[in-house]
Parts: sequence; structure tokens; C-alpha cells
Amino acid sequence: MMKATFFAILFGIPLLASLTFAEDLGAPGCGDPAAKFAVKTAKDQRTVQPEAGKALIYFIEDDSNFESFPKPTTRMGVDGQWVGANHGDSYFFVQVAPGVHHLCASWQTTVIVGKGHQTAAAHFTADAGGVYYFEVKNKWIRDHGVLSMSLDPVDSDEGQLLANKFSFSTSERK
Repeated sequence: MMKATFFAILFGIPLLASLTFAEDLGAPGCGDPAAKFAVKTAKDQRTVQPEAGKALIYFIEDDSNFESFPKPTTRMGVDGQWVGANHGDSYFFVQVAPGVHHLCASWQTTVIVGKGHQTAAAHFTADAGGVYYFEVKNKWIRDHGVLSMSLDPVDSDEGQLLANKFSFSTSERK
């Protein structure tokens, strides 16, 4: 009986850990759920053009309907790797190769007690030279008990407007 328990623990924990990782992952665009980022924001606006043969993705976080403090730090993933994070009303951009890409946005920690992590996903096809804008809307309306996150493409004019309105974020893995 003791040997059976020992082997169940020895082989069960790694299996349980991998199942938890897969469950936390939730979408093909997400990265390691244990990854954390330190984020800094600055009011300066930055725009770039895609490198030759690449596409550019802007990740814009809109927390204007988030009625709690602190605001969430939201990691952004592309094809299973976290590429950076935003905090509050902010944005950053990354270069990607043309083709189909899977995107993910996920809170790196629980922000509202008892509500867990929020995650959203999308996919799109990038063309060389293309500029794409994706908006993450974090919503928490206390009086109505509404908690949600969305990750949606936005029109390039709207994307530029939001990027000009919000702060530029830089992040580095902890």
C-alpha cells in the first residue's frame, strides 16, 4: 500500500502539473502561466513601420471600464510565447513573420479576489508590411458584478487613436 502511494505521488504530481499547465494555457497563443513581467509606462508615443518582410502587431490595453485598483497587468502572447505586457491604459508593438498567428491576453495575477485569472484569445493572418491593432478590454463593473476580458482586432484608424491616447509600455520578464 505504501509503495502504491509513493508511486502515485512520484508519477502523479508531474502529470497533474502538466494538466494544470495545459488548463492554464487555455489557448494556443498563451505562454507559460508562471511567467511574470515588470511593466513601465511612459506618456510618449512611438510608432514604427514593419521591418522588410515582417508585419507589426500593436497590443492596446483599455482599462477605462475597470472599476478597481490595482489595474491588471496583462501579458500578451503570440504563438505560445509571451511577447510582453501592458498595465493600465497602455500599448506596445511587436514584429512578426507573415502567416497565421495565435494571440493570447492573460492577467498575470489574480486582480479581484475570488475571480481568478482572465484570458482572451484570437487568431489572424498577417501579411508582410501589414500593421494590425488588437485591443484588450478589461472590464470590472462592481455594481453589476460584471467581469470580463476581450481581445479583438480594431480598425487601424481607431488603433492609432488609442495608441495616441494611451501610454507606451515596456516590459521585461522577472
